[in-house]
Amino acid sequence: MTDNDPNLDGPPWEEDEVLARDENTDDMFGAPAAPPEPAAPEPAAPAPTVTVPAVAHAGVEAHADDGSAYQVLARKYRPRTFEDLIGQEAMVRTLTNAFATGRIAHAFMLTGVRGVGKTTTARLLARALNNETDVIDRPSLTLTAHGRHDAAIMAGQHMDVMEMDAASHTGVNDIRDILESVRYAPVEARYKVYVLDEVHMLSTQAFNALLKTLEEPPPHAKFIFAT
Repeated sequence: MTDNDPNLDGPPWEEDEVLARDENTDDMFGAPAAPPEPAAPEPAAPAPTVTVPAVAHAGVEAHADDGSAYQVLARKYRPRTFEDLIGQEAMVRTLTNAFATGRIAHAFMLTGVRGVGKTTTARLLARALNNETDVIDRPSLTLTAHGRHDAAIMAGQHMDVMEMDAASHTGVNDIRDILESVRYAPVEARYKVYVLDEVHMLSTQAFNALLKTLEEPPPHAKFIFAT
């Protein structure tokens, strides 16, 4: 053996210089793989656009309302003057002549089948008896929209025009209210007008209690019956 012989005490690989491992070769030696990057979320599809016609919007607003602005056709087109009454020319002519000559009866009876306009005519007659405008100050069938008492009478809120449904007020006690108030003069209007709708529903006792006042009423009271 010579001096140049390798040292046999240790393993031969210790004599060689160990090279540093390359950082880019980790995966080759079983290093854990890097977690995959989360995929970007797909953009949400835009919501479909629904075009609502203007009529639908108006319908929604109408339903949102409480319904106070709506009127059924029977009330919306109810006649407001005697000229608007259809099929009652004979009655209008008779009333016109009576008012023109000053021969106004103290009681009126309106008869007919349902829907011919008995209650409407009774209210128009109450307006005619208390017709008062800037140019009219007497009972007249020439009704206008600017009468002093017209709005309150048509709405059933005038204190001198009493409208009673005799179908639901059939007893003597209901007639007693009329007998007690008829003695007093009207507060605002020219006449006190009593409109009794469905008057045939009154009981016999109620008719008998009203009979004396109906035959001889005070000059400021007028009765209109619808049956």
